[in-house]
Amino acid sequence: MTRIRLGMVGGGQGGFIGGVHRIAARIDGRFDLVAGALSSNPERAAASAADLGIAADRSYASYEDMAVTEAAREDGIQAVAIVTPNHMHAGPAIAFLKAGIHVICDKPLAATQEQAAEIEAAVAAADAKFILTHNYTGYPLMRQARAMIARGDLGKIRIVQAEYAQDWLAEDTHNKQADWRTDPKQSGAGAIGDIGTHAFNLLSFVTGLKTEALSAELHSMVDGRLVDDNAHILLRMEQGARAMVWASQVAIGHENGLRLRVYGDKGGIEWGQENPNVMTYARFGEPKQILTRGGAGTGADWTRVPPGHPEGYLEGFATIYDDAADLIEGKADGALLPGIGEGLDGMWFIRACQESSAKDGAWIPRA
Repeated sequence: MTRIRLGMVGGGQGGFIGGVHRIAARIDGRFDLVAGALSSNPERAAASAADLGIAADRSYASYEDMAVTEAAREDGIQAVAIVTPNHMHAGPAIAFLKAGIHVICDKPLAATQEQAAEIEAAVAAADAKFILTHNYTGYPLMRQARAMIARGDLGKIRIVQAEYAQDWLAEDTHNKQADWRTDPKQSGAGAIGDIGTHAFNLLSFVTGLKTEALSAELHSMVDGRLVDDNAHILLRMEQGARAMVWASQVAIGHENGLRLRVYGDKGGIEWGQENPNVMTYARFGEPKQILTRGGAGTGADWTRVPPGHPEGYLEGFATIYDDAADLIEGKADGALLPGIGEGLDGMWFIRACQESSAKDGAWIPRA
């Protein structure tokens, strides 16, 4: 098997998500990281490239130089992972799409609606593919849940509850990860952008239902914080379904508490990311069932190890990369992959939450 030549923008020394992407790209042996513009600081970029075994002549001081140079090389990169803060997604995404290089971009799509529109235009004009890494859609039991709902196991969907609760920003925290996330110029939003978009994307992915309108109340619980760190959101969805999203980064005692519950007129499911290999399934009037990842074929199409051997965060990311490789190589249509549509949905979610909260919870319809 020939591996896809991968580049990376961002993800240098001291970063978190870049390392996650690199591990995910390696798990199934589909990619080789061969080039990078790993930092806006040239010295840090070069040192980071050396740490990762990237040749010095393929370590770039800017993504612009990287896009032009790699596109001209016979052995140039075929895909690039963008793992920068939100405000730095648009520039690299557009440059590499124009160069004919496939883009795998971390979420959310951008920091502003204007940047999102620019990416959308670039995707429409390009032959290259665009993938957004909403990694929780790669979890086997979330794909199992999607399939169950699509075939009617839960009946008509009535109620969806999604929450994503953390506590790491419960104080006025300053470090590399916190500083850009709490700077509105770099992030564009706080908890709703960082984790709320994950909850919103996941409930849409699993149910197959679009949101028609939302009402939100955003809070900045930490004094002086310029972005939201807690949000309560009501959703009116297609087919009369109703949903609630809670996103918080000040919920003390919660580490990475993404949780999804879906209830139809025939049954319900419940799943939590911190124990992602188990999902509860209940049919009305019958005993609850505990579905395990890989057990009796449950989610088996997307699992790598036998039942009872935990899979989680890194493997979910790896499934996105594996599906992306299939799409790039023309082996699949990428039907389960998040892309520009999901990115634009997330940007609407952020904008609508901010607008609704500014209007005291007014309902904001999806245009």
